[in-house]
Amino acid sequence: MNSDEVRERWAERSGEYSPSYYAYYGPDETSEMILDLLDSFVGSDASVVELGCSSGRHLAHLHEHGYHRVHGVEINDEAFEVMDDAYPDLAAAGTFYNDAIETVAAEFEDRRFDAVFSVETLQHIHPDDEAVFGELARITDDLLVTVENEDRDGEPVSENEDDTEREARRGVNYVNEEFPLYYRNWNRIFTDRGLTEVAHRATKRDTLRAFRRPDGS
Repeated sequence: MNSDEVRERWAERSGEYSPSYYAYYGPDETSEMILDLLDSFVGSDASVVELGCSSGRHLAHLHEHGYHRVHGVEINDEAFEVMDDAYPDLAAAGTFYNDAIETVAAEFEDRRFDAVFSVETLQHIHPDDEAVFGELARITDDLLVTVENEDRDGEPVSENEDDTEREARRGVNYVNEEFPLYYRNWNRIFTDRGLTEVAHRATKRDTLRAFRRPDGS
């Protein structure tokens, strides 16, 4: 599956893992962990963007707790209709971009957002589009948070593996035999791009990592 096909499938997604699906479940433990991190590092005056915001359940949780400079990037245009119904206050207050992350991120100026975060989104970026990870580091002014899959069947990431070894051992998992999920070392990806990891935590299905610019540079 090439990068255009991956984006097209997410843009047209309905049913499981669609904007309606996530709106039904609403904010969760991950929403709370993201709020705690943002409260600790940047505060409610921060300009925040979620990558792959879907119908906005995580952003809605932030907005309800005093974050008003909220933005979201989402490729599925149904998400914004669902958001209008499920989270009308967020829909009215936020700024949203209906396009692929790879397209939108390149258009933002350097250090555009105080905080950038993603939840189970970057893991679906096609290998041909990995240049976007550098764009995400570039547009982050202070804090970058990833909540992404790193393991399969409980296998830990080995810091000693190179990319070829890791790919050969772990490969790509297809979610419901439809969507590719690429296993990556998120610590390495963003520390290689100039950020410093300041927190990490294993969740039931992902790993949360927080990165900042070293020494406030």
